[in-house]
Amino acid sequence: MKLYVDSLYTSPYAMSAFVALREKSLPFDMTTVDLEAGRNHEPGFAKASLTHRVPTLVDGEFTLSESSAIAEYLDEAYPQTRIYPADQRQRARARQIQAWLRSDLMPIRNERPTDVIFFSPTDTVLTDAAHKAVRLLIEATEELLPRGGEHLFGRWSIADTDLALMLYRLIANGDKVPARIEEYARAQWARPSVQQWVGQRRPGP
Repeated sequence: MKLYVDSLYTSPYAMSAFVALREKSLPFDMTTVDLEAGRNHEPGFAKASLTHRVPTLVDGEFTLSESSAIAEYLDEAYPQTRIYPADQRQRARARQIQAWLRSDLMPIRNERPTDVIFFSPTDTVLTDAAHKAVRLLIEATEELLPRGGEHLFGRWSIADTDLALMLYRLIANGDKVPARIEEYARAQWARPSVQQWVGQRRPGP
């Protein structure tokens, strides 16, 4: 298998796909695409990706882009180690969380890009819109995370990594996060598969 990721290793979606592959112990090669130079629109990659985006997974003659689609495909094609909950309703909830994180909370994504995690924090003060998004994120996490629980669904799932990454945008920048939620996010961040992504050698932003 081959996984195409961004050349700066800052894409939260590429990270999610990378972690999914690592958690499943599937062998793969990783190839970077320089998004800033528009390499994702070059014919060779564009044909494989379909959406011209990273991550894109190549598994034999099959290619697939969009991180949540990649995670779901891997869990169905290689079920030996599950990255989604076994329970149907919990699995649906995990997918809901992923979809929400990818489609909402735009002020957080705009004002706390993943550069604050992988390169350096920003001194930009959060806007009112971002504060509203942060409140929504915190309230949802408090509702989802069981008291005393280390994971959302009793054991790790890919939704834990995706949620922790969104929270880490705030934590890495020094923004205030409730202690219980910060502890959860830091525990997820320490996971070996996540740290393998964090430890990638990055060029300057």
